[in-house]
Amino acid sequence: MDALVRVTGVEHLGARQLRVAFSDGLVREIDFAGALPGVLSTIDNDDSFSRVTVDGTAGTVCWPNGIDLDPDVLHGDQESASGHAPTLLREYRLQQTS
Repeated sequence: MDALVRVTGVEHLGARQLRVAFSDGLVREIDFAGALPGVLSTIDNDDSFSRVTVDGTAGTVCWPNGIDLDPDVLHGDQESASGHAPTLLREYRLQQTS
């Protein structure tokens, strides 16, 4: 069985944009503007959104108020259950160096 792909790093790029690095080398820059409905609206402000970190246990991005996002959705393997998908700005893979 293949290992689950999980988040290994996150960087706030400004506004509602994140750069998310995954355990398989994929990096995605994602814009969440307009994609934070309902309970996610608690992080839809500059101060809260910028406090994003990686939850090392769950392998995803999270915020101090307990909000976290599904790593499979962030990776692009599954659709968002809310129907409010963020916009993919850029995607690339890191190259291994020896």
